[in-house]
Amino acid sequence: MPAITADTLTLTRVSPPSPTDTDRPVRSITTGPRGYEGEGFPVVRAFAGVSAADLDPFIHMDQMGEVEYEPGEPRGTDWHPHRGFETVTYMIDGRFAHQDSHGGGGLITDGATQWMTAGSGILHIETPPAELVESGGVFHGVQLWVNLPRRDKFAAPRYQSIEGGDVALLASQDGGALVRVIAGDVDDHRGPGSTHTPITLAHTTVQPGAQLSLPWNRDYNALVYVLSGRGRVGPVGHPIEHGQLAVLGPGDRIALSANDVQDSNRPALEVLLLGGRPIREPVFHYGPFVMSSKSELIQAVEDYQAGKFGEIPPGALMPHRG
Repeated sequence: MPAITADTLTLTRVSPPSPTDTDRPVRSITTGPRGYEGEGFPVVRAFAGVSAADLDPFIHMDQMGEVEYEPGEPRGTDWHPHRGFETVTYMIDGRFAHQDSHGGGGLITDGATQWMTAGSGILHIETPPAELVESGGVFHGVQLWVNLPRRDKFAAPRYQSIEGGDVALLASQDGGALVRVIAGDVDDHRGPGSTHTPITLAHTTVQPGAQLSLPWNRDYNALVYVLSGRGRVGPVGHPIEHGQLAVLGPGDRIALSANDVQDSNRPALEVLLLGGRPIREPVFHYGPFVMSSKSELIQAVEDYQAGKFGEIPPGALMPHRG
């Protein structure tokens, strides 16, 4: 699991807890079911079974892979629409090509993030590049949907390409954990992602036996998703492992630790940390549209059918059939 690595002994350490800080307690731990997305790539539905109120401002998240494809097997999505939210695609291992109807696009590689604000409406495609389809290889990433408040549902579409080397890097107090801040602020270190909805998104690697106590905005919710490995979360050390999501209660810090022994193919605990200021507005979700009312959903479908989301560009990126 390459993402972005660094020598934690040379990085700024996370500040230690103050005497008045409290660790966020675990409210629930759920296990995401496995399924398939797009043209048939395997995913873990990370948010399945979790209430919308606990997730707010997040809507949906898939862990894509981790899978070792044979030649000809890699799959992605074809062109499709979105309106009313932001999609965040974080590639941990492998390559994914993106293009949209507003001029955004590029190759998302190890540790890079593609942040697309669908806003008023956009068409896009995400698919493995032709060379990966032909050769096969490892494919592992995350796609997250971040809701937009009603006032921003019709914002102009926007695309951000965040390279892996752009993220802010921090180390735990014991030097055994690496924290990559993709968006938002962790301990006064800000990630490069620019968001409409105030959120924090970080990926941390915790080595076997290491611990991490991370300051977290009290106004945000806190979600801990395990990408791989085994460990413990919260002040009493609830066990948590690959494919599980912990919803945490109020407090000042997130406490994590990695088990001393990990599986041979998963040498460390890999965790995605998410939090944001809840929007607390009605959510009407239908397929690729996330709006604030049923009438807005109907309008989104009609606008898409009328071609108001833009056009697929000439010579556009298309799925490669190996």
